[in-house]
Amino acid sequence: MHNNYYFLRQLTTALKSELVNSRISACFSQDKDELIFSFDRADQSSSFVIKAILTANFSSLYFPDYFNRARSNSVNLFPEVIGETVLDIIQHQNERSFYLELSNQKALLFKLFGNRANIVYFEQEQAISLFHKKFPRDLELNLQQMHRQWQPDKNEFIINQSAPDKLYPTFGDLPGIYLKNWGYNEASPEQKWNLIQEVKQILENPPAYYIVKVNNQTRLSLLPLGQIKKEFASPVITLKEFVPAYLAESGFEKNYKQVHQKLLRKKQQAEQMIRHIQSRLKALQSEASYSQTADVIMANLSNIPQRAEEVLLFDFYQDQERLFKLKATESPQKFAERLYKKSKNQQIELAQLQERLSQKEEELLETEILLQELTAIADYKTLKAFLKINLDAVAPPDSTGEKPFRVFQTSGFQIWVGKSAKNNDVLTQQFTYKEDLWLHAKDVSGSHVVIKYQAGKTFPEPVIYKAAQLAAYYSKRKTDSLCPVLYTPKKYVRKRKGAAPGEVVVEREKVILVPPGNPFEKVPGA
Repeated sequence: MHNNYYFLRQLTTALKSELVNSRISACFSQDKDELIFSFDRADQSSSFVIKAILTANFSSLYFPDYFNRARSNSVNLFPEVIGETVLDIIQHQNERSFYLELSNQKALLFKLFGNRANIVYFEQEQAISLFHKKFPRDLELNLQQMHRQWQPDKNEFIINQSAPDKLYPTFGDLPGIYLKNWGYNEASPEQKWNLIQEVKQILENPPAYYIVKVNNQTRLSLLPLGQIKKEFASPVITLKEFVPAYLAESGFEKNYKQVHQKLLRKKQQAEQMIRHIQSRLKALQSEASYSQTADVIMANLSNIPQRAEEVLLFDFYQDQERLFKLKATESPQKFAERLYKKSKNQQIELAQLQERLSQKEEELLETEILLQELTAIADYKTLKAFLKINLDAVAPPDSTGEKPFRVFQTSGFQIWVGKSAKNNDVLTQQFTYKEDLWLHAKDVSGSHVVIKYQAGKTFPEPVIYKAAQLAAYYSKRKTDSLCPVLYTPKKYVRKRKGAAPGEVVVEREKVILVPPGNPFEKVPGA
C-alpha cells in the first residue's frame, strides 16, 4: 500500500510540516529511473531529501537522511524549480498523485501510477516537461482535474453486493485480504457494508503504519494483517524502513531466480551432451574399426581384382566372409592407406570423446551440488557470498545475453578467451582473480586468454600449452607456423589509465613457443 491513496494522503499531510516554506536547492538524476530533490528548510537547520524511484517494476518515494552526489553520471533536471519555495502540498482526492505548489505559479506533480509513475513540471497549470518522456500523454494532464469524486450508495450495494475493490477502487488488495480474515465472505449484505465502512475509517485514520509479510512478500500496510514485522507512527519513517527492505527482498528473489535458472540450464545442457557423447561412443565402438578393415584388405591384395568396386573377403577379425566396398579409381593399397589414416583420426576422436565425457560428468556433478547448496540460501547476503565463490559456474552474461568470452575445458580446468578488444577488458578486469593464469600472443594484437585457478592445484603444462595455442590462434599470428605466447599470473597484469581497449601492462612473464591452433575438436553433430 506504499502508493495507495489512503497512505499517500497521510504521507502528504506529514510532508507539509517538512517541506512547506522550504526552498528546492537541487534536482538531479544519477539513474535513468531515479530523481533526487533536496529542500533547504526555512530555518536553515538542515536539508530534506526526496528520492523518487520510478522503475517499471517498482515506484516509491524514499527519504534518505543525506545524499552523496556522484561526480560523474549525474545530470541536473527541472532547472526551473531550483530556488523556488514550496507553498503547499496538494493531495488529489481518491487518486495516487499529489503535487508541490511552488512559488511563481510553478508546480511539480508526483504521479505514482504503478509502472506508469512519473514526475511532471508545470507552469501556470500547464504541463511543460516530464521526467519519463516515454509517457508523452502526461503533458495533457490537468492538475485541477485529477481529483476523483464518488459516493457509494448503501442500498445499491446491499442489492448488488459489489466487491470491496469495486465499491472503493482506492482500497487496493490488502483491505480485501483483511476483510476476508474478518469473515466478510460469510457475512450478510448489511454486515458486509458495515465491515467495509469500518475498514474505510481505519484507512482514513490509521492508528499505525505496518511493514508486514503477506503471501511471502514484504508489504506496507495501514491494516494489521499477515506477519507484522515492524510498526511505526510516522508514514515518512515507515517508507524509510520499507523501501530498502522491499528492494533487498525483491533483489534477492530476482537474483536467486536467475542463478537457479542458469544452473538448471547448465545441468540440462550437460545431461544432453553426456547422452550425445555416450551415443557417439557406442556407435564408434560397435562399428568395425577402419584399421581392421585395412588389415583385411592388405592381407587379401592378391585376391582383389583390379578396378573392383566391391569384393567378398574373409574377415579374420569377425571370423566370417564380408562384402567390402572399394573404389575402382583407387588401388587396394591406397584404399587401405586411407583407412589407416581414418583409423588414427577415429582413435583421436575416441580419446577426445572420453575426455569430454569425463569433463561433462564432472561438470554435471558440480552443478547438482551447487543446486543443492542454492536451495539452502534464504537471504541476499548469503546469495552474494555464494556467487562470489562460484562465479565461474554462474558467470553473468553480457548485454547480448552471451558471455563476453569463449569457454574451453580440459583436464578439469576452464580456459576463457576474449572475443574482442572490449571483451578483453571485461574478461581481464571483471572476471579474473589474481591467481588466474593470463596469456597473450607476444608483440601482436589478439585475445586475452585466462586459465581459471583452482585452489590447491598447479597449472599442468598440457593445459598451459593448449591455452597458449588458443592465444596464438586468436591473434594476428594465427597463420604463423610457430608463435611466442607470454603468460603470467593475473596479479602481474594491469591497465594504465586512458589505455586503449584491450591494452595492458604485463610483468614477470614467461614465454612459450607453440603452433597456433584450436586443440579442442567440436563433437560431431553437437
